[in-house]
Amino acid sequence: MDLVQNIALGAGLAWASGVRLYAVLLITGLLGRFDLVQLPDTLAIVTDPIVIGASGIMFAAEFLADKIPGFDTLWDAVHTFIRIPAGAMLAAGSMGSMDPAWVTAAAIVGGMIATSSHATKAGGRALINTSPEPFSNWAASLTEDVVAPAGLLVAMKFPLLFLVLLAIFLVVAVIFMRILVRGMRRLVARMRGPGDERTAAARP
Repeated sequence: MDLVQNIALGAGLAWASGVRLYAVLLITGLLGRFDLVQLPDTLAIVTDPIVIGASGIMFAAEFLADKIPGFDTLWDAVHTFIRIPAGAMLAAGSMGSMDPAWVTAAAIVGGMIATSSHATKAGGRALINTSPEPFSNWAASLTEDVVAPAGLLVAMKFPLLFLVLLAIFLVVAVIFMRILVRGMRRLVARMRGPGDERTAAARP
């Protein structure tokens, strides 16, 4: 693998881990196991049958948990402490046997990318859960089930395209998080009273 492929693979693993960690581990493990993609030796552990089996079990659990309004937000909260470190580790592993400085940099950037995708996913789902109907939650969850693996496959097969799309995502994520914070402030203020709502609306 050349440097661009390594970078795209690390970024793709980190980004997708922030949305669907266990799907990432399962898909990457299976692709590597059956030699459908070339993985660095430092990621060979994900192709082990035991890791693939554990990833499959957790993938099924997450698939179901993510479809339950309210519980999905709790699941996301707990996985803040799992997805982000895992994304950083997978990004570091994508560098293979490169200089330790590259590996460390990949872990730092990978953690940031995983944080951005996880925060966007978790924040969006928390906002959706303010609606009493479950259909928007199911639609968002099924979309994530498709988008995360698709993004990972693009990173593996079309590294430059993925890096461009990732840059666009990061910009959109920053804008979305600002909008989300404002929306949450207004929601809390609305619950407290009219005076607080006007104060929240006036904040940048």
